[in-house]
Amino acid sequence: MADTGVLETLLRRIEKVDDGVDSLEVATSLGVDHQVLVGAVKSLQALGDLISAELRSSKHWELLGEGTEIAEQGSHEARVFGSIPPEGLGQSELMKLSFGKIGFSKAMSNKWIRVDKAHEGGPRIFRTVEDIEDQVREKLLLVQRGNSSKLEEKEKNELKKRKLLSEVTVKSYWITKGSSFSTTITKLETELTPEMIANGSWKEKKFKPYNFEAMGVAPDCGHMHPLMKVRTQFRQIFLEMGFTEMPTNNFIESSFWNFDSLFQPQQHPARDQHDTFFLSDPALAHGFPPDYLERVKKVHSEGGYGSQGYKYDWKVEEAQKNILRTHTTAVSARMLYKLAQQEKFTPVKYFSIDRVFRNETLDATHLAEFHQIEGVVADYGLTLGDLMGILHEFFTKLGITKLRFKPAYNPYTEPSMEVFSYHEGLKKWVELGNSGVFRPEMLLPMGLPEDVSVIAWGLSLERPTMIKYGINNIRELVGHKVNLQMVYDSPVCRLDS
Repeated sequence: MADTGVLETLLRRIEKVDDGVDSLEVATSLGVDHQVLVGAVKSLQALGDLISAELRSSKHWELLGEGTEIAEQGSHEARVFGSIPPEGLGQSELMKLSFGKIGFSKAMSNKWIRVDKAHEGGPRIFRTVEDIEDQVREKLLLVQRGNSSKLEEKEKNELKKRKLLSEVTVKSYWITKGSSFSTTITKLETELTPEMIANGSWKEKKFKPYNFEAMGVAPDCGHMHPLMKVRTQFRQIFLEMGFTEMPTNNFIESSFWNFDSLFQPQQHPARDQHDTFFLSDPALAHGFPPDYLERVKKVHSEGGYGSQGYKYDWKVEEAQKNILRTHTTAVSARMLYKLAQQEKFTPVKYFSIDRVFRNETLDATHLAEFHQIEGVVADYGLTLGDLMGILHEFFTKLGITKLRFKPAYNPYTEPSMEVFSYHEGLKKWVELGNSGVFRPEMLLPMGLPEDVSVIAWGLSLERPTMIKYGINNIRELVGHKVNLQMVYDSPVCRLDS
């Protein structure tokens, strides 16, 4: 609400005239800033139909800083002319004056002065006329006094080019009496209370009209991180394809389930401290199925199931070491072993999306922890063709149709394939993930039937999220550099009318 004194003064001014008043003129006469009066107009409009205000625009010319200086002291050329005595002035001396350089050029153009370059002491400037008329100053004084209409447009534009004048657009309100005009300010009620209804006072009160077009205050709501939004989309695709989610709530895993059960040798580089986080407390895990443990030991050290193994001295102490799991395939191994213990095998489709940990060097595309998406299908007689078909279906649901497969090597899958997709933005093929058929050396020690095959694939969650949201640095997606505004722009739900 504007100052009550200004409101009442404005109403009295409007009362005295029939056709209305200009807000700019009223502000000038009251000696207040025009924006103060504009605030008063808005406040009166909010009280109902006390006044009617029409926005008007007008243009006028104003002096810029240099123009004001010329209006007070004269143009540069006139000041140069006034600085030259009858005996003349050295050009070097004139150029030391603040107005010398510009004034010299203009005075020469007006033929007010001349230069004697043959003078003994160097170039010297002399007057060529007795008197001058400073027309530039006279024109600026007209503008300053509000008589710019006496100047031709050509003259105004010439002064504008010299950056002495500026054309300014002024917006003001033409204020007239409204249908409910009164010099008395009555505050309108904004709320109908039970007390008003009970005592009947509402009949005598004036209520502010409701603006049904006004936007309400946005309700407070939770916000979902983009990583979790994309995770939800992947999860929905798996569920639509009939997959069951695996329990992945164990970030700490033993080397046995993470490596040994997957037929990954104990001297493999991935089991080095430079690639894997090892726990110091508790350092070792216990309680492995003894029969399964022996079969895993045998297939590693001696071979079996048509394989010669790795021919090394397998140690249970290595298998017991606790680590932060390096992939969710450790969970798949547990689930497949559990499946093998059933009296009768039943085909299954599993998936998981959860966090894994690698002792990586941090950069724009790598973190020490990230999310792995994994799909596993176990059934009789599955082939590499089945894997390709499921991958095509899976990625088609993601909107990715251009796929290529490249042979690869994994310790626990044979054959193995890397999956590539054509990136329209980058105009090249980019790797999406890895896939393959689990080796017999991994499946048969678990107790699964010989004619059962297991196909699987895995990919990162962060990479597709970064591509979708246009994020170039993974540290802006996860960690202390996350832009919270990006998260706020991803609400849990959207409330539309």
